[in-house]
Amino acid sequence: MRQFIAKKEGDRIPLHRMGSWPPFVHAFDEDSVWAINASLASGRPLLVRGEPGTGKSQLARAAAVATGRAFIYTVITSRTEGLDLLWRFDAVARLAQAQVANTPGAVPDCLKERHYVQPGPLWWAYNWESAAALVAEPRHCASGIQNNRFWQPDGWKQGQGCVLLIDEIDKADVDVPNSLLECLGNDNFTVPYLNETIVAGRDAPPPLVIITTNEERELPRAFVRRCMVVHLALPAVEVLAPWLVSRGAAHFPNMPEKLLDEAAQIIARDRAKPEQEDGALPGQAEYLDMLRAVNGMVRKEKDASPYDKKEEDEALAILKKINKFALNKKLLERP
Repeated sequence: MRQFIAKKEGDRIPLHRMGSWPPFVHAFDEDSVWAINASLASGRPLLVRGEPGTGKSQLARAAAVATGRAFIYTVITSRTEGLDLLWRFDAVARLAQAQVANTPGAVPDCLKERHYVQPGPLWWAYNWESAAALVAEPRHCASGIQNNRFWQPDGWKQGQGCVLLIDEIDKADVDVPNSLLECLGNDNFTVPYLNETIVAGRDAPPPLVIITTNEERELPRAFVRRCMVVHLALPAVEVLAPWLVSRGAAHFPNMPEKLLDEAAQIIARDRAKPEQEDGALPGQAEYLDMLRAVNGMVRKEKDASPYDKKEEDEALAILKKINKFALNKKLLERP
């Protein structure tokens, strides 16, 4: 069994900056650890469900750091097509090169189709070596990993494997998850322009594929059946405040507990309002945003020392003024 890592509920792992991702601290929960272990052992992707702000994307990042794997991530949009996750063919670049070459007769080497195939995130995750070899070819129009975003731990080698995050798959048309069924089911896919089948690298473990959804669109049942599924949810309102305080203390150890608790109580009270049932419920993201804003206003410069009494009083006063800007996210009612 390709074990994830032995973690207990509440264990924290620091996440350093990864490209555009800011530094963070992740606290594992027991379900997440077991879900990742099950995904690794079964070779199935892990579908992470839950409301926004529960740490779904962050879970993939933490899994990469905890296992020493490379982290590849792609964010799905309404324009994403299924093949984009496997490979892209840059027809525009080829057309431009053809106009420059303007050579009658046989197709010149510079116009061979393989030079315009760009590996997608799933290609890099399954077989980093072949993707890197393709883009390194002298006449290839791509350079490096192109549109894919990634992070590698120091000294990383392909044999250590990858974690691939496919973020917010529910933003795409239903054709996108459907187009992944064969690849995720068989651990391989064919690139027609190369007439090659991309399979998992011989010296590397299969990638850990983590897919997130905010449930904005129902996913095909056939797709969900090919996944392990974990639901990330905030605790019940009755016990939410102490849970948030523990998260806040991990991110802002310099803040007094009174401030952390007051911010947590604001979140808990707002989630309990009857009118919030059909609205965007505030959660961990809004809680940390409030603390980040308060800390930035009280501490003009980065300072890790504990708050003194004057700073604590100032912070509590600021929290009362600014908390509504983190909570008021319901759509405006039209007359």
